[in-house]
Amino acid sequence: MIHRDIKDPGLGFVTILEVKMSEDLKTAKVFYSIFGDDEAKEKTTEALKRSRGYIKFLLGQRIKMRYTPEINFVLDNTYEKIAKMEEILKKETDVHED
Repeated sequence: MIHRDIKDPGLGFVTILEVKMSEDLKTAKVFYSIFGDDEAKEKTTEALKRSRGYIKFLLGQRIKMRYTPEINFVLDNTYEKIAKMEEILKKETDVHED
């Protein structure tokens, strides 16, 4: 939906990692990651914030639920942190092998 229906020029390469719904199904936390530099991340985060209402509208049309959930986007840098840690560990391993 994000890649097909959202036409915001600030939207970069975003990947939805996970969606956690509240017990009452009224709130959805959408965890996402962004490929790119800090500027791309900032622009994409703002584009997602601007698009929240429209995404909620589209969800309401496509899913049959009593309530359409409020959407909260949460930037998840877990994979980026893991990649940095792996890089550090690789450098440490390379130093000790020499």
